[in-house]
Amino acid sequence: MGIYLDNGSTTFPKPPCVAQAVYDYLAHVGTNVGRGAYQDAYGTEQVVFETRERLCRLFGGSDCANVVFSKNVTESLNVLLKGYLRPGDHVIVSSMEHNAVMRPLRQLERQGVSFTRARCDGEGALDLDALESCITPATRALVMTHASNVCGTVMPAHELGAFCREHGIRFFLDSAQTAGVLPIDVGELHADAVAFTGHKGLMGPQGIGGLVLAEGLGLELEPLVSGGTGSVSHSEELPDFLPDRLEAGTQNLPGIFGLHAALGWIAKTGIDAIHRHEMALAERFMEGLAPLEERGVARLVGRRGSEGRTAVVSIQTPGDDEATVAKKLDSDYGIMVRVGLHCAPSAHKTLGTYPSGTIRFSFGYFNTAEEVDAALEALRDIL
Repeated sequence: MGIYLDNGSTTFPKPPCVAQAVYDYLAHVGTNVGRGAYQDAYGTEQVVFETRERLCRLFGGSDCANVVFSKNVTESLNVLLKGYLRPGDHVIVSSMEHNAVMRPLRQLERQGVSFTRARCDGEGALDLDALESCITPATRALVMTHASNVCGTVMPAHELGAFCREHGIRFFLDSAQTAGVLPIDVGELHADAVAFTGHKGLMGPQGIGGLVLAEGLGLELEPLVSGGTGSVSHSEELPDFLPDRLEAGTQNLPGIFGLHAALGWIAKTGIDAIHRHEMALAERFMEGLAPLEERGVARLVGRRGSEGRTAVVSIQTPGDDEATVAKKLDSDYGIMVRVGLHCAPSAHKTLGTYPSGTIRFSFGYFNTAEEVDAALEALRDIL
């Protein structure tokens, strides 16, 4: 096994309890929710309910019925954007958005929805003063990433929530890079929805994500998928209550069992402890990068230091093709990183790294200082 430094894509390894929970479900449980009137099915339903409760506590939600499961944060954002916006509506995004936001908006644009990109600077930081000029009479929502998946810059979520409240628009937060790493409280942020994925900072398996919704919003959303819910089965209409209204079809129960275990592990470990460890690794890496920058063979992308960022660190290698460097890191040193545009072309245009992209080092809780040093040594050898 090499050195895995691609936690921005998915955390690895997971806490051992996660794989055990998935195995136990598949090997010893196997029942569905709402599709069986027997004790084992009730036991499965209890784990699903407890997982909603844990998510509700983690995100400061008001009622666990407003926690809706999906496959991932991309599906969650599609549920929000396509369920809430109508022809003629306008939304505000940042110039640092991932395609999980931009591609649904491009689809909706063809149906008469418009959007404005609030500008960010060369470090990925949002210009709050520019938001006011983005508002139009048709603006219904502000949709924004909590932290960049390219350079780690954190957006000012509290200020964004206050801005939305002042202007009477909805605030939808994409927490793909921050859930499980930074504290998120929907009440304190005045957020109407937080979209999350289970397989990154939340330490769960792939294929499970969801939404934490403000009271009442779920009934305003036109469901993205219709079908059986195991409830109100006498009717061909979708239920008019949450979470069933937005959860048609069989759920990813192995994923929910794994996420249930992961959330228990996070509660014991502590988000602050996780973030401190990850940021210590990122700081060590950025400090060790300085001699390479002085030589002009590497360039840090985004802000320096540990304030206002996550442990996602991108670099460019002037004079050396980034893809070639990343391939050598893997083939010659067993160091796994991500290279390219990271599904975020708008962010790269903002940062000045388009179209070549960057090499992204994203540090996780299970990485060590020795692994950071090994990555730096490998870069010194290659460059």
